[in-house]
Amino acid sequence: MQRKRYAPGRTGSTARTAVALALGLGLGAGLTACSAGTPADDIAVDAKAGAAATPVAPPGRYRTLFEPCGAVAQATLKDLLPGAAALPEPEREQAYRGVAAVTYDTDRRVGCTWKADTPDASHRLSLDIERVVSYDAAVSDDDRAQEVYVRKQLAAGIPVPTTAAPTPTGTPTGTPGGTPSGTGRPAAATTPPGKQPTGSPDPAATGLEPRVLDGLGDVAYVDDVLSTVGASSHQRAVSVVFRTSNVIVTVSYQEQTTGSAEAPDSAELQEKARNLARQLAERLEE
Repeated sequence: MQRKRYAPGRTGSTARTAVALALGLGLGAGLTACSAGTPADDIAVDAKAGAAATPVAPPGRYRTLFEPCGAVAQATLKDLLPGAAALPEPEREQAYRGVAAVTYDTDRRVGCTWKADTPDASHRLSLDIERVVSYDAAVSDDDRAQEVYVRKQLAAGIPVPTTAAPTPTGTPTGTPGGTPSGTGRPAAATTPPGKQPTGSPDPAATGLEPRVLDGLGDVAYVDDVLSTVGASSHQRAVSVVFRTSNVIVTVSYQEQTTGSAEAPDSAELQEKARNLARQLAERLEE
C-alpha cells in the first residue's frame, strides 16, 4: 500500500486557520491570555516564595562568658576573705587565686571558689555563671533564661512578682511563688525553717529577709540562711542571684564561726555579696 508523504507546513496552516476562526468568533482574548499568561503552577510557586517565614525568637545578648577566677579584684577578695591575710604567702596567693569549677563547656558555664580559714571563723566565696541557650526556635534565649532563674527563686522560697513571667511550665497558680487568680499580687510565702536571717521574731521588719532586689541586672534576689553546725558553730550562707539577658550569675558567700563566737552578721554578709554582684553586673556590661 502506498504511504502518504508528509507535507511540511500543512499542519501549521491548519493551526493558523483555527486561530483565525477563533479570532473571528471573539475567542481571541481567551487564547491570548492562555498563551501570554503565567502557568497556574508557576503562580503557586511564586506565592509560596513571597510568603513570610515563621518568626524566629531572637538570640541572647551573650555568646561567651568571662573567666571567673580573674573577675574579682584582689581588694574585694581581701574584704571577703579576711582570714587570708594571716596565711603564709604561698597559701595566701592560692586563696586569692581561687579554684576554677570543672565544666564541659566554658562558653556555657563557668565558676570559681575561694576560701580562707582562721581558728575563729572560715569564709567561702563561690561564683556560678551560666549562659542559657534555647533550642526552641519559638522561645528566645532570654525567655529560657528567665524560666531557669524563676526556678531558682522559687526554690529559695521567694515569691515571684507577676512582672517576672514567664513562670516555669507546671507551676500552679495560687501556690507559693505563683499568683492567686484575680489578685494581681504575688502569693504570700512562709519563710522555711532555717531561713531566718536574723534573731528577730519578725525578719521582715529588719529588711534583711530573703527578697527580690531592684537595680541589679534584669531581675535579682537575695537569699539568706542561718544554720547551726555541730554543737556551737553557726553558719550563714548568703546568695545573690541575678539575670542579665541570657546569663545567670550566682554569688554565694558563707561565713562559719566556731566556739562561742556569735552568729555571722546578716547585714554585713548581704552587703558584701551584693557589692560583688554589682561589680559582676558591670563586667557584663563592658
